[in-house]
This record gives sequence, structure tokens and C-alpha cells, in this order.
Amino acid sequence: MTEGRHRIGVVAERAGVTTRTLRYYEELGLVRPSGYSQGGSRRYEDSDLARILRIRELQSVMGFDLDEIGEILSAEDRLAELQQEYRDGVSTERRADILLEAARLNARTRAKVEAKIAVLGTFEAELEATAQRYVAFAVEHDIPLPPELNGVQSPH
Repeated sequence: MTEGRHRIGVVAERAGVTTRTLRYYEELGLVRPSGYSQGGSRRYEDSDLARILRIRELQSVMGFDLDEIGEILSAEDRLAELQQEYRDGVSTERRADILLEAARLNARTRAKVEAKIAVLGTFEAELEATAQRYVAFAVEHDIPLPPELNGVQSPH
């Protein structure tokens, strides 16, 4: 096996997923192996592993579902294509078109992230309100505040 060409089990282990998950990602079009062995086994490059890790990050950190991740990855792929086209040299008119398309792709992805942040902000506000109720209860009943509530402002 050449350097940078990994079997599915190795990639799955490094990405913290199962081989079944990798096959599912492939079925959904989120990732494709860079090649296959003579026997037909999937082979992944380091760039494939990076993409799988990106999928996991978008799931675990950002909370995106696989459909949303597909849209984000498609936008990122298109942005990479536009960057390469620009680097290869294009007319001034095409540069403007590339900039417009890139800005639109960025804005769509940013809107998805902002929507997630809004949901998280609402959840955080609910938790803060609950913590304030606990503080108020503790103060009202002369109960010492647990360390987890230190710094929480009483609503009174």
C-alpha cells in the first residue's frame, strides 16, 4: 500500500467512526474513496480522511444533520473550484462572477451557522433563567449556593 492510501478500517478508526458509517457517507455522496485496490477494496487518501473529520466536526461541534452537511460540503467544494479557476487566470468579467458566486455561497453557509447559534443562544438563555430561579430559591430558603451557581445573578 502506498503512503497516504489507507484501508477503510484504518480511516474509520482514525475518524472515530465505523466502516459502516463511512459506507453510509459514501452512499449519501458526502465522501468518496480516492481509489480502489486491485481487489476492489476502498482506499482513502489523507485528504479523504480530512473530509471525514470535517463531517464529524460539523456533526458534533455544529450540530448539523447529514443533509445540511451535504449542502455545506457542496458549497466548500464549489468554493475550492472557484478558487482554482481564479488562480488559473480568468477575465475581469469572470472574476466578478466568481466573486459574486463565492459571496453567495459564503452567505448561505453563514446563515446556517447563524441559525445554529440562535438556537444555542435560546438554549443558553433558558439555562441561565433556570439557574437564576435556583439562586432565588436558595436565597429565599437560606440555602448556601453550590459552587455551580456562584456568579449567577439573582433575579431579585
